[in-house]
Amino acid sequence: MRRILVVDDNQDILEILKLILEGYDYQVITLADGNLLFDVIKVFKPDLILLDIMLGNIDGRDLCKIARANKETQHIPIILVSASHNLSGLLMPGSHTDFLAKPFDITELIDKVENNLSAA
Repeated sequence: MRRILVVDDNQDILEILKLILEGYDYQVITLADGNLLFDVIKVFKPDLILLDIMLGNIDGRDLCKIARANKETQHIPIILVSASHNLSGLLMPGSHTDFLAKPFDITELIDKVENNLSAA
C-alpha cells in the first residue's frame, strides 16, 4: 500500500484529504505542524507528500526546498497545495513535483497523486 503524508494547518482539509485518499486504498498520515515534517518523514517514509504552501508560521515552499536539497528526501514526490491559484507561476522550477489549487476536484487530486506516484 502506497503511503501519503498530508501536511496542512486546516484540520478540515486534513480530514477530507485523508478520507478521500484512504477511499483509494492509500495509507495516509496527516500533519498539522510543518515544523515536524522531517521527523514524520523519517518514521512514516511516505511515497508522496501533499504539502500546503501557507502553513501559518512556515512556508511550504521553504520546506519543499529543504526536502529537495536533502539526499534522504529529494526523491519523494511533493504536490504543493494552495488556495492562492496565482502561486503556481511563482514556484521555482525543479523545487516541487506538482501543484494543486484549492478548492480541488477529487478526480484532479487522484490523477495528480497517481501520476506523481507512477513517475517516482
